[in-house]
Amino acid sequence: MQAEIPRALLRTALAEYLARTYPELISEIGHVHVRTMRGPDGREYQIEVEVMWDDQPGGAVRVLAAIDDGSFRAFLPLSDDFIMGPDGQFIGKV
Repeated sequence: MQAEIPRALLRTALAEYLARTYPELISEIGHVHVRTMRGPDGREYQIEVEVMWDDQPGGAVRVLAAIDDGSFRAFLPLSDDFIMGPDGQFIGKV
């Protein structure tokens, strides 16, 4: 799996969550969202996104996304995340 394509797809998937508000994100806690996206290389990639409390309920939320192409990389998928505080400010990388 070439890293450039899955990284771009992962950024696209995370961008959807970056656009959400803190209340919208906390409503997703406890749900794992899984979808497939076809890359420009013709391969299908599976992306999983999960929103969780970063430290404690009512505090910051972490949005974690991982991607793989079903090959051996499924055992060690590429991942990325960001953290948003209750005030809607980004704490982690964006």
